[in-house]
Amino acid sequence: MRRSDKLQRLLIFGLSGPIVALNVWLLTQVYRYFEHLITLLAIAAILAFLLNYSVQFFERARMTRAQAVIIVLLTTITVLMILGVTLVPLLIQQTTQLLERIPAWLEASRENLQLFDNWAKARNLSLDLQGITGRINAQIESQLQTLAAQALSVALGTVGGLIDSFLVLVLAFYMLLYGDRLWNGLIHLLPPHIGIPLGVSLRLNFQNFFISQLLLAIFMTAVLIPIFLALKVPFALLFALLIGVAELIPFIGATLGIGLVTLLLMLQDFGLAIWAGGSATLMQQIRDNVLAPRMMGNFTGLNPIVILIALLIGLQVAGFLGVIVAVPIAGTIKGTLDAMYSRNRTSVVPAEVMPRGRRRRD
Repeated sequence: MRRSDKLQRLLIFGLSGPIVALNVWLLTQVYRYFEHLITLLAIAAILAFLLNYSVQFFERARMTRAQAVIIVLLTTITVLMILGVTLVPLLIQQTTQLLERIPAWLEASRENLQLFDNWAKARNLSLDLQGITGRINAQIESQLQTLAAQALSVALGTVGGLIDSFLVLVLAFYMLLYGDRLWNGLIHLLPPHIGIPLGVSLRLNFQNFFISQLLLAIFMTAVLIPIFLALKVPFALLFALLIGVAELIPFIGATLGIGLVTLLLMLQDFGLAIWAGGSATLMQQIRDNVLAPRMMGNFTGLNPIVILIALLIGLQVAGFLGVIVAVPIAGTIKGTLDAMYSRNRTSVVPAEVMPRGRRRRD
C-alpha cells in the first residue's frame, strides 16, 4: 500500500510540471488575444480598489453608496484634469529635451573615457572601457532612433488614449457600484472551503499591496523632487517621477529606477550621478526599513525567490501589467492554500485526542 502511494505521488509530481507549463502557455495566448480588454479591466479594477477607501469614508458620513461613488469619481476626474493640464505637458517637454541631449551626453562620455583609457595605457593597465561603452552607446543610440520613430504613432494614439481613459473611469464607476455583487456571485460558484479563503485573501493582498505601493511611490517622488532640484539635477521632475513609477514594481523596482537615472546622469557628470544615486539610495533605505514595514508588513509571506519567480512569470505573460499584479496574485494563492490547509488540519482530529467512547473499535 505504501509503495502504491509513493508511485501515485511520483506520478502526480511528474505530471504537475507539464500541466503547469501548459496552463501558463494557454494563459499567455489568451492574454495576447484579449490584451487590450484585459488591460482596461485590470486598470479599472485597481482604480476601484484604490478609490473604495474614499467611498467607504463618505458612506460613514451617512451618504448612500451611489452618492459617495459620484463624489469620489468627480474628485478623481478633477485631479486628473489638473495634472493633465499642469504636470503632463512639463513631463513631455522634459522627455523631449532628454532625448535630444542624450547624443551629446554620449559624445562627452566617449571623450572622458578616452582620457581614462590613455591614463590606463600609460601605466600598462589592460582596460578597454572605451570599447565596452562604445557598444553600450551604440545600443542606446539604436533605442533612441526607435523611440523617435515611434513618436508619431504615440502622438496619433493620443485620441485612443483619451477614449481608453474614459472607458476605465466608466468601468471603475460600475465596479464601485456593483462590484461586490459580481464578486460575491463568482465566489459562490466555488465550493465554500475554496471560495471563502480566496475572497478574503484576494481582497487583503490586492488592497494592502496597491495602497501601500502607491503611497510609497508618492513618498519617493515627493522626497526626491526637492533633493534633485537642490543638487541641480537636470530633468529633476522627470527623473524623480521615473524612480517613483519604478517603485510600483515590488522588490526590484527601486533598484532599477535608481540605477537607470544614475546611468543617464553618468553620461553627463559622474560626480552629480554619484550624489543623485546616493541620495536616492538613502531615501530608498528609509522607505524599505522605516515606512514599508509599518505600511505593508509581511502580508504576502512570500520567499524572495518566489517573488522573483512570480515577477518573471508576470513579465512573460502580461508585460509591465503582469509585473505589477504578480506579487498580489502569488500572495493570494499562498494565502488561499494556507487557509485551506489549516482548515483541513483542524477538521481532522487525531484518534489519540478523541474521547475513548468515540473511538472506533476494530
